[in-house]
Amino acid sequence: MNSKHFLYFLVLLFVFVFSINAQDSNITIQVNQIGYYPNAIKIAVLQFNDKHQINGNDFYLVNQADGDTVFKGKLGSPVASVYSNAITQQLNFSAFRIPGTYALHIPDKANSYPFAISNEVHAPLLQAALKGFYYQRSDIPIEKQYGGKWARSAGHPDTSVQIHASAASKLRPTGTIVSSPGGWYDAGDYNKYIVNSGITMGTLLSLYEDFPEHFNKLKFSIPENNDNIPDLLNEILYNLRWMLTMQDPHDGGVYHKCTNASFDGMVMPGVTKDPRFLVQKSTAAALNFSAVMAQASRVFSKYSGLLPGLSDSCITAAIASWDWALLQPEMYYKQSVINEKFKPQISTGEYGDRFLNDEWFWASAELLITTRNKKYESPLMKYKPELIQIPSWHGVAAMGYYSLLRQPTHDYVQQDFIASLKQQFISKADSLILNGGNKAFATIMGQSKSDYIWGSNSVAANQSIFLLNAWRINKRSEYLDGALSNLDYLIGRNATGYNFVTGMGTRYPKFPHHRPSVADGIDEPVPGLLAGGPNPGKQDKCNYSFHDPENCFADIDCSYATNEIAINWQAPLVYLAGALEVIFASRQQ
Repeated sequence: MNSKHFLYFLVLLFVFVFSINAQDSNITIQVNQIGYYPNAIKIAVLQFNDKHQINGNDFYLVNQADGDTVFKGKLGSPVASVYSNAITQQLNFSAFRIPGTYALHIPDKANSYPFAISNEVHAPLLQAALKGFYYQRSDIPIEKQYGGKWARSAGHPDTSVQIHASAASKLRPTGTIVSSPGGWYDAGDYNKYIVNSGITMGTLLSLYEDFPEHFNKLKFSIPENNDNIPDLLNEILYNLRWMLTMQDPHDGGVYHKCTNASFDGMVMPGVTKDPRFLVQKSTAAALNFSAVMAQASRVFSKYSGLLPGLSDSCITAAIASWDWALLQPEMYYKQSVINEKFKPQISTGEYGDRFLNDEWFWASAELLITTRNKKYESPLMKYKPELIQIPSWHGVAAMGYYSLLRQPTHDYVQQDFIASLKQQFISKADSLILNGGNKAFATIMGQSKSDYIWGSNSVAANQSIFLLNAWRINKRSEYLDGALSNLDYLIGRNATGYNFVTGMGTRYPKFPHHRPSVADGIDEPVPGLLAGGPNPGKQDKCNYSFHDPENCFADIDCSYATNEIAINWQAPLVYLAGALEVIFASRQQ
């Protein structure tokens, strides 16, 4: 940027900041802070309370390059939110399609943050969100070439991990030393969990299966980006290889987690030298593992020349863990029970799923698709859920639906069964649209108060993925608009006014519950990470300024209930941004 352009930029910035500060701080325009596609729906909302109601006002779309007004519209009718005391009015500028950088303006009332209109407007978000997984790698240094100022030394090597007493067996007694390197740190802590890796890996593998042409070409800045394997698969591979180490080679069972006995403090990874353990095998871990390995086997089969034996190893591991689960169908992970019996006591994340029909369904679906072995058809039909739900780490049946419905043929399963799956799937998608979610913010997110849970942003992202899968079936425009509305939600069109992805947009979390971001001495947090989102449960007992469901969010590192990052909500963000980039690129043609 030359001196003239830099001076012009400073003037624009001053005008923007002054105009924002000159407005009533109780009246705000909530907008997707990254931007909008030219030929997509474009909505922002004016947010206020009943003391500041605005009636009859026009709004203006202003070109940030020259200050010209390029579009004028009328505010929508006031809508009261059912999840807080917010009242909103829509600013709909969908008719405007010219690429550029803009802001919304209501004279003497409010200005929005700047945003772009562009054919590839969320490409930077996709790059940043994918890079978020690189920053979560556990046992390798984050190199300056790839990590910039967030470079750091290697974390936990996990090459000398102990078998915990809860996981002891005849061939691997308590204290046996095994190696379990690699994998992503699960969240803001430094432990690695198989159950949460399940939905995370399934989501990323599904992104590749759904859009292989795009992700065969997409590069992002990681050490492997010069090989002949797609970078998305390279990142998946880093966690896949760790998962393979979590299977007991003697019986096929899968350990629930690789962990410290208790959480590390707010320090950089690898600083503490506390022992690491593989803790109890569980049926949930075995079934999540089986599903991921079966899906990975067919995805990586096309790279058998570059990765010899990997695809075969994955399906062998998948079948072995399935067979173990058949013998141990109720081996639930109950941390309190373990701690009554074994030392040292374990206090890290439990992921204690005790209803496993959905895991059986997902694993049988992936095994059936990959092997075409009819023996997996019976459990598939047995465990088909009566009601399909938006996926979560403890509710993964929809992952099986996604895989079954994306297949071009279904000669390995009864056609009426597939037809019933499709009907049930579309019925659920229709219900999301019919209910309309949070009407005050024009999002699908907000179907009910229960959407605002721990990790509520993963609810929003997974609702969108569900709708995108429905859109792939019948191209109903409402599905695509609904999916896009939740990305708008995540990037700023919400009651908190935050874009929940670190380092993106204008107002994002600066103090996430994420140990490297707290301990690295760098003012800016590690970028590209999705915070958990509003959660009135406030399980962390931190101090919150807001308590209503949709605005109970605190940008403080204490707040692991709302401001922690985690791989199981990072993955659907990657899927959502990636899928929309592909879909809207095709709509330009």
